[in-house]
Amino acid sequence: MLPAVTPRLPSPFDRLRIGARTVSGRVAAVVMALGMPLAAGAAPVHTVPDTLAQRMLACTPCHGNEGRATRDGYFPRIAGKPAGYLFNQLQHFRDGHRHNATMTYLVEHLTDDYLQEIAGYFAALELPYPVPPTVVATPATLQRGEVLALRGDAARDLPACSACHGARLTGVRPAMPGLLGLPRDYVIGQFGQWRNGLRHAAAPDCMAQIAQRLTPDDIGAVATWLAAQPVIDARPATSLDAPLPLDCGSMRDGRR
Repeated sequence: MLPAVTPRLPSPFDRLRIGARTVSGRVAAVVMALGMPLAAGAAPVHTVPDTLAQRMLACTPCHGNEGRATRDGYFPRIAGKPAGYLFNQLQHFRDGHRHNATMTYLVEHLTDDYLQEIAGYFAALELPYPVPPTVVATPATLQRGEVLALRGDAARDLPACSACHGARLTGVRPAMPGLLGLPRDYVIGQFGQWRNGLRHAAAPDCMAQIAQRLTPDDIGAVATWLAAQPVIDARPATSLDAPLPLDCGSMRDGRR
């Protein structure tokens, strides 16, 4: 006797991909093909459009409607981020360079081509940012966060966040993400993952280097200041005004 095999359950993306081919959809097709009227009182048959936008509804429970994220949540906004950055992160979740059980479950069986489609879909969304939540912090904390974000700390070899993420901190195409509009706890959590070796980017991993140079107080200050900033124009920059202060593998052509 052959051993029993437990089939892999479809992921939410799988379910959305076959939405237009549900049982009700097939029944409706047969009914129409045969010219058979629906029984009196029968519920109308609804089919789900097989579109990329429909499939991406699997992302909204965490990232909010259309990838905007939630006002006070932990999850990041993905709408309007550079497509190269989004693609890299989807690959990292799939291939084990970033760790989140839900994200891995969603993308573990998806191809690079499909990940590119997903990244392109969210990158193309131009949606307004909400007013940032009120931040409870001392003036000294906010001032320290602003200094690190906009000027860095040369004595400790810490470049400003804006030196890599753009003067407006909204990211740089093709693969540098924006830092505004992100929940404070999310930013702190990502620094923690880099410091603890749980998050990796293409070598040389410049963010891992910077995270090791920051103190916990530095991280709290810069995350708090970033979370408090309004977003007027969310579009990522097309280029930087000066060369990157560090060699970052994620920004090299042809690198992931």
